[in-house]
Amino acid sequence: MADVGVRAARREDVLQVANTQVRAWRYGYRDFLPEGPLEQMTGTAAEKMWLRQWDEAIVAPPSPMHRVLVAVETILDTEGFPALGAGGSAALVTPRGGERVVGLASHAPAEDPDLDPGVAAEMLTLLVDPDFVRRGHGSRLLNATVDYLREDGFRQIVTWVFADNYAVLGFLESAGWGEDMAERVLDMGRPIRMVRLTTDIS
Repeated sequence: MADVGVRAARREDVLQVANTQVRAWRYGYRDFLPEGPLEQMTGTAAEKMWLRQWDEAIVAPPSPMHRVLVAVETILDTEGFPALGAGGSAALVTPRGGERVVGLASHAPAEDPDLDPGVAAEMLTLLVDPDFVRRGHGSRLLNATVDYLREDGFRQIVTWVFADNYAVLGFLESAGWGEDMAERVLDMGRPIRMVRLTTDIS
């Protein structure tokens, strides 16, 4: 059995955060990003860069309003469930009683020039490990993000999503987010469009 939750990221989470990001990108972006750029984003050299960036974001954020949150599963003792074995199937990847990072979210004051950073925040990242989807981790991360930002006094959250990432678009729209007509186009060997979604948390 597993206990689940969301908490602020700690230095010891950096490796798992970076690994979760890479795994989520490889799985979630493979159908709409060109293979070459995706490999550059998730290859060995990129992994080292993400480790450095996540270490800085978690240990020395630019401000108290820059945060990294992690979704975790804690493997509980299952001796009372002999069919599962000690720790169940998750014991294969997580030490008994250990905690595993299975998703992450990060946010900061908005930097888009048409937004007021005193009112609007940006959700920079929302990712769940592909082996742990459909367990409520995305919703818990999203709810925790809203709670933190509302406490900080923000009234609006925006986020940028690949226009072809229908899974994330559908998830956010079901949670009350909507496109605000802003978009950007990335050159990744071919044009890749991103759209901005927003939600009111006032």
